[in-house]
Amino acid sequence: MGLQDIQARIAAAVRAAGRAEGSVSLIAVSKVQPPERVAAILAEGQRLFGENYVQEAAGKWPAWRVQFPGVAVHMIGPLQTNKAKQAVELFEAIHTLDRPSLATKLASLAQARGASPNLFVQVNTGAEPQKAGVLPEALDAFVAETRRLDLPVVGLMCIPPEQEDPAPHFALLAEMAARNGLAGLSMGMSSDFEAAIAAGATHVRVGSAIFGARDYGAKA
Repeated sequence: MGLQDIQARIAAAVRAAGRAEGSVSLIAVSKVQPPERVAAILAEGQRLFGENYVQEAAGKWPAWRVQFPGVAVHMIGPLQTNKAKQAVELFEAIHTLDRPSLATKLASLAQARGASPNLFVQVNTGAEPQKAGVLPEALDAFVAETRRLDLPVVGLMCIPPEQEDPAPHFALLAEMAARNGLAGLSMGMSSDFEAAIAAGATHVRVGSAIFGARDYGAKA
């Protein structure tokens, strides 16, 4: 597998779903990947990447942004409130807005900076106790609160339970987004992005299928 293979599969899934060409953005998940692998994908022309760790992103992307104009980096991992200030300066979008305290912090930062990354609300569609995210029954009220705070929430994100069919979770997320007037759907990863595209995904997050398996032991 590789970047071109994934791009071809995305294009085929978009056609199969009867959707417009270019309606799905590929986020290449570069967390914990060796620099040479990321540089190779940059050289192939990929410009949208996803990172899980603020410190890791801060250490590697400023130089690549200079070398490769047009790069955008999205935060797709859990965001600690005390890392929010650094995150809003590093990322074009944050996909993991998942609690009121983080919303309040991001709103304060947005007011101070006069700008904010685009935001996706993470929804815990499987109501898994170990997983972050707003519960489905609390989603409408949470979105309303983000709007009261004048936050630029553009969509929803989910990570379905590992042992379940992801399709119902994707359908649920799409229904909640439509109900709240949100166009963005960040859903689908290496193993299920085609099902996510069929359900309306606008952003798919693919890592290992592009870069190869990660070596978490190598992470500083």
